[in-house]
Amino acid sequence: MSIERPWLASYPANVPDDINVDEFPSIVSVLETACARYADNPAFTNLGKTLTYAEIDRLSTQFANYLLHELKLKKGDRVALMMPNVLQYPIAIFGVLRAGLTVVNTNPMYTARELRHQLVDSGASAIVVLELFAHTVAEVLADTPIKQVITTCVGDMLGFPKGPIVNFMLRHVKKAIPEYKIPGAIGFNQAIALGGKHQLPAIDLRPQDIAFLQYTGGTTGVAKGAMLTHRNLVANMLQASAWIGKNAQPGKEVMITALPLYHIFALTANCLVFMNLGGLNYLITNPRDMAGFVKELKQSKFTAITGVNTLFNGLLNTPGFDQVDFSNLHLTLGGGMAVQRAVAERWKAVTGVTLVEAYGLTETSPACCMNPLDLAEYNGAIGLPIPSTLCCIKDEEGNMLAQGEVGELCAKGPQVMAGYWQRQEETDKVIDRDGWLHTGDMARMDEKGFFTIVDRKKDMILVSGFNVYPNEIEDVLATMPGILEVAAVGVPDERSGEAVKVVIVRKDPSLTAEQVKAFCKDNLTGYKQPRLVEFRNELPKSNVGKILRRELRDAPQPVT
Repeated sequence: MSIERPWLASYPANVPDDINVDEFPSIVSVLETACARYADNPAFTNLGKTLTYAEIDRLSTQFANYLLHELKLKKGDRVALMMPNVLQYPIAIFGVLRAGLTVVNTNPMYTARELRHQLVDSGASAIVVLELFAHTVAEVLADTPIKQVITTCVGDMLGFPKGPIVNFMLRHVKKAIPEYKIPGAIGFNQAIALGGKHQLPAIDLRPQDIAFLQYTGGTTGVAKGAMLTHRNLVANMLQASAWIGKNAQPGKEVMITALPLYHIFALTANCLVFMNLGGLNYLITNPRDMAGFVKELKQSKFTAITGVNTLFNGLLNTPGFDQVDFSNLHLTLGGGMAVQRAVAERWKAVTGVTLVEAYGLTETSPACCMNPLDLAEYNGAIGLPIPSTLCCIKDEEGNMLAQGEVGELCAKGPQVMAGYWQRQEETDKVIDRDGWLHTGDMARMDEKGFFTIVDRKKDMILVSGFNVYPNEIEDVLATMPGILEVAAVGVPDERSGEAVKVVIVRKDPSLTAEQVKAFCKDNLTGYKQPRLVEFRNELPKSNVGKILRRELRDAPQPVT
């Protein structure tokens, strides 16, 4: 069935309707092309150390050799990466992919419960973990299929003498690394050295091979691995690159990468798009340290920055940000959560550059819609479908709706995932028989083809760009003694867009909000933990007993 594309008339000049998805057969091909073309250009910078494309080429090859020759991993095996933005991350990503393996991106802030689920579900054979988080790996290791742990410390790629000094300070002065014991663990640098003894064999990588298992929540509350193929990621990289077009200069771009590379937004928009352009990714390890972040910005002649609304808002409210040199900045891209008009307008006033909003999902690798980069000001829309992407609005019965009508936003394109790892039933819930991905977001399309999100169909809570699913929160709290019933909802929050609120019916009348929060701290990553706790005598339910979360959101009662 054909679909009209009214948005094409609104496309920026020189942006093609479609992209050639066969330009690169794999992400590895993109890497190898960039490394050959821009060998001497800086590729990644972190904590004062810069690696060129030639160095990334060499180090990732050595790591691939270690995985293949020393660990004897086979094509398709999964390797988990559990790090913030440090230089080891891109080396590991490209090493895993060059070996024909699949990357399992893992949030380093996961609790033991969350990590155990992801490692078991993915069947990961090995994990690379920053030592700061190795104690969590040690806690769950015996319950997982992990055969080899590779540990690394912040200073490992910073060279001598800075690297050893940084590591010494973290271990012995700041005592920042919790104690752990992992028999047989090997250091990242040692793995690189061992890999240097071998030659990389030819790997038959195909577009349909799974490059990443990118975990996201679901209606069941169980995190699922979105199977993102090489074709998915290459397509989205090419789509975004086509959209940027002549706004970017190959070999001269400096991208500020503050969102973690384990987040699909930074992985594609920063790492892959700007690698294809021969640009420099300036990795920010701890963007929560806003004062330190601004200090780094002052040292960089950056041309582009991506982030979520909370990041931009935080920067704008940090002393000294207005003194940063924005003369080279030409691209600011916001995604992951709704951009607030007040933040966008203030960003334009301070930097002189429009904060352009984009929209996507883990399941779309992630970009789906994007606003034109030449917008004079924030427009409140998520933009137009990017090249080779179809979007439509459907009603509950799956019928396409007319312009201006509100329904569920659905998308189709080469960037749509292959499905959820080992969960066909869950896949069938979101990808219909005609191949449309149902996003769960309610939207409308105007006469010019611009889409605007108006509500959320599903109960997902969006905290600073991270998906939080109520069922997961509820499943955890249901195991806590003293709780009879519980419901989790999202409530508006100035800082994070939304915050988690739990409404509880007590079994134990003495149960306190502090006890609930302490229990969640032990079992949930920080952004999933409830900010608000409310106690009620009963929860609103439908006539079949289903908890009505919408009523809890729409008619909040005082927190007790």
